[in-house]
Amino acid sequence: MKIAAIDIGSNAIRLLISEAHPYKDKEVDFTKLLFLRIPLRLGFDVFEKGKISKKKQEQLADSMQAFKMLMNVYKVDVYRACATSAMRDAKNGKALIKSIKVTTDIAIDIISGQEEATIIYNAHLGEKNNAQKTLLYIDVGGGSTELSLFQDNQLVKKESFNIGTIRLLQNQVSKAHWQALARFLKAIVKKNSKVQLVGSGGNINKLFSLSKQKEGKPLSKATLTTYYSSLSAMSIEERMHHYDLREDRADVMVPALSIFLNIMEHTQSNEIYVPKIGLADGIVRSIYFQEAL
Repeated sequence: MKIAAIDIGSNAIRLLISEAHPYKDKEVDFTKLLFLRIPLRLGFDVFEKGKISKKKQEQLADSMQAFKMLMNVYKVDVYRACATSAMRDAKNGKALIKSIKVTTDIAIDIISGQEEATIIYNAHLGEKNNAQKTLLYIDVGGGSTELSLFQDNQLVKKESFNIGTIRLLQNQVSKAHWQALARFLKAIVKKNSKVQLVGSGGNINKLFSLSKQKEGKPLSKATLTTYYSSLSAMSIEERMHHYDLREDRADVMVPALSIFLNIMEHTQSNEIYVPKIGLADGIVRSIYFQEAL
């Protein structure tokens, strides 16, 4: 089965096309056929003006048309397109989605922060080392941060916070937002002596790549702190030059690190695991297991 996932985020939009191969013992292998990321940055419009500009509407429509053609080329059997924080907040989000459906025949679902958190967790269900552990999944995006707490592979609680990299760049995150996040994390620590953190999102994945850490090994809090100090002292141009970053990554890396470090501080954690799986991977897996039932 060929499956496509479209992730319309606040910082970028992504198309992932994977092929699912059932294996013995009910395991399923997902082979990535295509991954395309476009830094459309809808959040810069939405979090400042409350709506998506005409220019970005046109760019999104063009991107969806391109995605549609690529799905046809790869002969995709089934797909799902999900829009997250920026589209949730955009006053003209629903109207734009209707327009895209008419012009491209792509149906886009605006999903809640909590559904987003669940889908992201589903991307990690195949990891055998999840069992009998208390895991806090953290997905930091441009518009929001999704947290999901699991014990023995069972969901205990999940929450979405309007604390994202683009919101931070635009000073759209209040003290109350941080306090709400702190209360959520303190409640977790109070009931759990040890919580293993699992990070998701383009920023933590890029940081993991920069660190040269071995796959499967965690990033230390000290490593994150070092990169935070180094990047904070640089201009965006310097970050791009010294760390070979795209501009749309260079500007959001520091706020992303501030969010992860804040969470590590409140959970008294000194390390974070970074499997390279995100929302699009979760969408693919969710589609497969729904279709397979």
